[in-house]
Amino acid sequence: MASSVPALPDSFTPSSDSVYSDQFGFYSLDSNVPGLSKVILDKLNMKDYKEYRAALEGKGRVGFRSHKEMFQNLEETFKFCTCCSKLPSDLPDPKALKRCIKCLNVYYCSKDCQKKDWSLHKKFCKMLHKVSIDRLVEWLIHTGDLPFPTEAWSRPAKDIRCWDDWVSMQGDLTPRLDTILSGQNMTDLWTNACRPRPEEAELRKSVWRVCSEFFSRSLTLGLGIQMSRLDPYSRPLTVHLVGAGHNETLGARTTDMDELGRMFPGHQGLEVVMVGPEVVQGPIMRPPLRAFGPRGKVYISAYKGLYHQFWEEVVEKGEAAKPDLVVGFHPGFHASQGLGEGWLPTLLLLRDYNIPSLFTMYNDAELQYSLQILTELEMDVKDTGPNPFSSQKPEQVQSSPNKAPSYCNAFYIYFQGLLETQQEE
Repeated sequence: MASSVPALPDSFTPSSDSVYSDQFGFYSLDSNVPGLSKVILDKLNMKDYKEYRAALEGKGRVGFRSHKEMFQNLEETFKFCTCCSKLPSDLPDPKALKRCIKCLNVYYCSKDCQKKDWSLHKKFCKMLHKVSIDRLVEWLIHTGDLPFPTEAWSRPAKDIRCWDDWVSMQGDLTPRLDTILSGQNMTDLWTNACRPRPEEAELRKSVWRVCSEFFSRSLTLGLGIQMSRLDPYSRPLTVHLVGAGHNETLGARTTDMDELGRMFPGHQGLEVVMVGPEVVQGPIMRPPLRAFGPRGKVYISAYKGLYHQFWEEVVEKGEAAKPDLVVGFHPGFHASQGLGEGWLPTLLLLRDYNIPSLFTMYNDAELQYSLQILTELEMDVKDTGPNPFSSQKPEQVQSSPNKAPSYCNAFYIYFQGLLETQQEE
């Protein structure tokens, strides 16, 4: 039987045909800024991609002597001329790169490059200022300070249609945000972050944006349950999170999907199984459940491998429940040959087994490309559009920052089974 996880390359070569999205991401980086992937690996104190993957999977370490060194090295990966793409190593004086004083996010090798780029950069400067704060505040998820604690839902899930509805159930967030803002980890962050601490109002907004991305995952799963007209009160439900990667599993905790339980208080049991070749092994990563535990609990389990292999090796053998719903966060099957080949058997499996499926996209372009592929596969696309629980945290393209931002889970496609065709009379 084929291995459930493709073998890693012995050395790093950015590739457009990898089933690993981060390797494809490195390929995209180098396409815009040649050599940037090597800079990132160097700043992580890694010699090649194999070491990078090993660290993500808990088999190696990223060694930093201090938080200041960690944040400094993170900032170094953004140091290239936004106009001409030159890296510090390409310049006679590596220190010639100067940061935009407004956004503190992009660099230029000369005043001429900055002046030349300003007509474009001014459209995105304010947004990139937010991005530069958010990528540092995001560290507080790994320290456990974020997300902030949430309240029990006082209204039925069907009545919560957007973020405003959700926030209205949370009551006064001020005490919870004050605890985070005055915490030691927030102080340590800005002591070591290589830039001034933002104003408190800016930090409050950033904390909310970062938390919105975290909660977006649970709320989007709940949206899929409602779209599929599944009843979590009548029986236990199983959701497969297909194509899961380190974004969902790195530093994952058993409480990460608790908001899903608050969405359906008193449910009969919910299991979320993360499946993907990039799944990070950790304390919560265990074989999929054979039986559900007490009602009202949300269980998280995982399988490291491609989904169609998981189906053959685990589901068909009765060692895990068949899914009531499959969800994919930014599957990326539109982006490259390797990802496409990895996804094709999965998409056909979902179609042929008539499994309700909800996939999310970063932006409208990804939505349209994905729709085209699903149409070509004769999928029955039942609904599509903006996700009311999209992350509020803007995402920049690291190697090409002067572009409209993307947002995690910004759009969705809901599909199920094979499209019925009209028979000619």
